[in-house]
Amino acid sequence: MKKNTYVIGFPRIGERRELKKALEQFWAGKITDKQLCDKASKQRKKHWLIQKEKGIEYISSNDFTFYDNMLDIAVMLNAVPARFAKINNNLERYFAMARGTQEILAMEMTKWFNTNYHYIVPELNDETAFCLNPEKIISEYREAKELGIKTKINITGPVTFCALSKIVGHNNNVFKYFGPVLSVYKELFAEIAKLDDNITVQIEEPLFVKDPSKEALNLLRESVSELCDVSKNINVVVATYFEHATEAVKILATTQVWGIALDFVYGSKNFEVLNVLNGKKLIVGIIDGRNIWKDDVDSSVKSLKAIAQKAGTENIIVSSSCSLLHLPYSTNNEPTSDVKELLSFAYEKLEEITTVAKLFYSKELTDKEKECLEKCRKANRAVFDKKKSSVKIASSVRKKSFSQRIAVQKRNLNLPLFPTTTIGSFPQTPKLRKLRRDHKKGLLATEKYEAEIEKYIEECVLAQEKIGLDVLVHGEPERNDMVEYFGEMLKGFHFTVNGWVQSYGSRCVKPPVIYDDVVRHDPMTVKWISHAQSKTTKPLKGMLTGPVTIINWSFVRKDIPRDDIAMQIAEALKNEIADLQAAKIKIIQVDEAAFKEGYPLRKENICNYEKWAVTSFKHTVSSAKPETQIHTHMCYSQFNDIIGTIESMDADVITVETARSGNKLLNVFKTTGYKNEIGPGVYDIHSPRVPSVEEFIEQITLRLQVVNGRRMWINPDCGLKTREWKEVTAALSNMVAAAEEIRSQFPQITTSARGSKFG
Repeated sequence: MKKNTYVIGFPRIGERRELKKALEQFWAGKITDKQLCDKASKQRKKHWLIQKEKGIEYISSNDFTFYDNMLDIAVMLNAVPARFAKINNNLERYFAMARGTQEILAMEMTKWFNTNYHYIVPELNDETAFCLNPEKIISEYREAKELGIKTKINITGPVTFCALSKIVGHNNNVFKYFGPVLSVYKELFAEIAKLDDNITVQIEEPLFVKDPSKEALNLLRESVSELCDVSKNINVVVATYFEHATEAVKILATTQVWGIALDFVYGSKNFEVLNVLNGKKLIVGIIDGRNIWKDDVDSSVKSLKAIAQKAGTENIIVSSSCSLLHLPYSTNNEPTSDVKELLSFAYEKLEEITTVAKLFYSKELTDKEKECLEKCRKANRAVFDKKKSSVKIASSVRKKSFSQRIAVQKRNLNLPLFPTTTIGSFPQTPKLRKLRRDHKKGLLATEKYEAEIEKYIEECVLAQEKIGLDVLVHGEPERNDMVEYFGEMLKGFHFTVNGWVQSYGSRCVKPPVIYDDVVRHDPMTVKWISHAQSKTTKPLKGMLTGPVTIINWSFVRKDIPRDDIAMQIAEALKNEIADLQAAKIKIIQVDEAAFKEGYPLRKENICNYEKWAVTSFKHTVSSAKPETQIHTHMCYSQFNDIIGTIESMDADVITVETARSGNKLLNVFKTTGYKNEIGPGVYDIHSPRVPSVEEFIEQITLRLQVVNGRRMWINPDCGLKTREWKEVTAALSNMVAAAEEIRSQFPQITTSARGSKFG
């Protein structure tokens, strides 16, 4: 029987974040290895059965992971860095690679293409002893088979794996180890071939949506050709997503691959290569795997019919555009609202896929599918008030140049060399979360709630003064999330109750939904920031989330241009900065953690994004006086190709995550002669380990090789909300002690950094 429905991958965190809770119990020593594995098995089985029940015929195994799929592939290849080799317990070693230990640094982490999902960056070098560890892949397939479900097996492809890995050593050729990696993949395919007859393997090669090089395309041809030759009972599907992959399609069409999975939601140019498919199965990613609006079913069916005219109706399989990992689990867990009726999460996307497929193939719908169809049609007929507000951008320039501003700021702030600060948040304790939850439910009076928040702020300020930080923050106890908090203060946002999406490991976020004009009515942060500043004579940062990050970390209404929404948010934040200045706040941080994340994957689309992204940031800070110091923060990013854009943003101080990557991300700031001030992260907040004073000194000294010491700040990588107070206090105390030692040796260390006692 022909199979017509396909899902690239499914969320693994669980309907109620069951995996998150299990992981954190395991890390806290509250459950055993076996109990964690049992809980994971229960989750996998539940998800397989749900997809089967909803009519999905190609269901994935190996899309589950305890932490990250790229890390899983590294383990499968035995690409385990030497520093972890002495850890004998497999699970303990796995989590040490992801999170580090007190003695061992974790592996680097960065964003997965243009999403908010983080992956662990594999480390490869000449000592890597590649060999096959197929147990996870084999056991999960068998686990599903016991339920009567014959899964397709998901595997990150060898070209993407190599390209996204970190080559340790002097050779920068990312494909240096492609040969040995491909050899292990071939061994894996030989093992998979023994499992069953007619197995489908989904090789994910998203690298090819990013202007692929000729070398990468040649390696794609080589890899799929050799893997297809391993066994004739494996149907090889090569999947790309997030953009078009036209160059790769032309290669794949000439190989023996059984199918090609393409994103037709975000890769419209994929329509241009339908005439070269040579009869391959076409897995059509027509249901949006990255946004939460109900599908326009009639439009999707129309598109499928247009595709079928060139690809052949018999070759089409209906799919999600990418893994549903990037969506919340189900709207069934949401309270009734007008906006809820417009939304579709991962669970509901399954219904949309089967409904669209049946309509396309003119099959009779079940009652549930008819209900899904009517809900989708109703949602797409629903229209909110059209965008009304407009924002003038004539004033989107600060009045003085950076050199003029920084001179005034240095006189007014009177900070030492290597000023120390944090990125913003302090630990969100269980007591604090319960406090906010009880207030939101009406179980705690506002007066009592605000008194408790003020008390926590005072404790944060006191703790920072004891540690000896130079620029303080209020700790953000009133904020559940850096985007959601501001959305709650602005008109035009809707908030889910259980709309959790995995960001990395056990870390989940709950993106707001932007569905209407964004308008600010009242100050959002002034009350809490002013209270904190009243408790210290040291300068204290006002903390705002920038317009680009708010958009990139929200689900945005699909019929309103993103640049229009960005300017609406920028106008609101501009007014907030004016109010903070009136409250005598001298430093204001406008976080753009997701600035790079939102970049288009194709060069041809970058210019437009940069234009509106920079304009919205500059409009946000245009109300800042010359003496007000504007900071911004960016999460894990490659800066080489956007340094000019960063210069255009013209923040007085930029802080960046570099603790796991050393100077690799920073060299461009030196080579381009970046003039503004920089705070390169020296404390990895994604790991529970506490660096020693000596380690901080080494980190700071390393940074001085590429950053001018007179323009360098000392700070952690990111906010501290996920850490515990005992870790934070110890680590920041060591960081401040290291900064003091560096000050005492400056500038001598800048001339002999590699050979000094700090090198």
